[in-house]
Amino acid sequence: MEPVIYRADRSAGWIEVICGSMFSGKTEELIRRLRRAQIARQRIEIFKPTVDARYSDEEVVSHDENALSSIAVDSAEQIILMVGSADVVGIDEAQFFGLELLTSAQELARQGKRVIVAGLDQDYLGRPFEPIPQMMAIAEHVTKLHAICVVCGAPANHSQRLTASDERVVVGATDVYEPRCRNCFDPGLGRKISEGRTASNPEPEAGVQPPPKKIAPTIK
Repeated sequence: MEPVIYRADRSAGWIEVICGSMFSGKTEELIRRLRRAQIARQRIEIFKPTVDARYSDEEVVSHDENALSSIAVDSAEQIILMVGSADVVGIDEAQFFGLELLTSAQELARQGKRVIVAGLDQDYLGRPFEPIPQMMAIAEHVTKLHAICVVCGAPANHSQRLTASDERVVVGATDVYEPRCRNCFDPGLGRKISEGRTASNPEPEAGVQPPPKKIAPTIK
């Protein structure tokens, strides 16, 4: 639910955080809040990191293809320089900006702006993904969303990586990630894939030799 804040002092700003796993609807919720601000005739500005060009270079786009025009920036410091007279500032894929986003978001709030930050709160290993946990601590309002686990249908809190990369940042969508619940999440899946061990090709038990491959008889 979108937070409702009464501002006795119209010069006071605040920070909202929308977090969760991939495919939980973070960008969709960000777009919804920004569009409502537009209806209220508030000036909005939206920023995203240049590294996120999955759907568009010039728009913030959710997985269900809702979109708003945005500005791609290389760093959180650029947001301060480019925000102009906006009343509401949206920041998508915030986990790609790093801890410097904390300083930028707090400065914008001090300027009287409503700052809405959306991003992953955990990485592909299930570890806290900076700067979202720190941003949650300083924000006035936090919304945590869940996807649906593709394995069992339970609420999904994890982003399961399906590729063999060990890099913390790998940009992708359904071709690289899927939502998983706590019980179905396997942080070692990428390593298993790189070693050729999957559910259909499990690692043999210690001391047990794999069965010999059957060789088709030669027909003479």
